[in-house]
Amino acid sequence: MEKHAWVDSFPGSITVCDREGLLIEMNPASEEVFKEDGGLGLLGASVLDCHPEPSRSKLSRMMETQQANIYTSERAGQKKLVCQVPWYQDGQYAGFVELMVPLPEDMPHFIRDG
Repeated sequence: MEKHAWVDSFPGSITVCDREGLLIEMNPASEEVFKEDGGLGLLGASVLDCHPEPSRSKLSRMMETQQANIYTSERAGQKKLVCQVPWYQDGQYAGFVELMVPLPEDMPHFIRDG
C-alpha cells in the first residue's frame, strides 16, 4: 500500500488491516494509541487477536459481511469518532480501515435539509 505524507500528520489514528485481518498500516497517531499493546510491533498481527469478546466476534462478522461500524466513544474525558469501514482495491474487498478522530467537547451539529 502506497503511503502518503498526509497520513502521518492526520490528527487521528489510522489503522489498516488486510482481508485476512492482518494489520498492515498504522500512522503515528495509531502507534501512540496502541503503544501499550505493542505499537508498530502489531504490524503483521491479526486484528482479531487484539480484541476481547464480544468485540472479536463482532469484528469477525463485520469482515465477513463487509459492514461498516461507526460510533462515538469516550475515554478519560476525550470523545472520539470511530469509523471502522471496509476498503477496496480494484473493486475487490481488501480489508478494513479504522479511523479514530478526537471530537471537541462542544462540537456543533448542523442539519442541512433544505
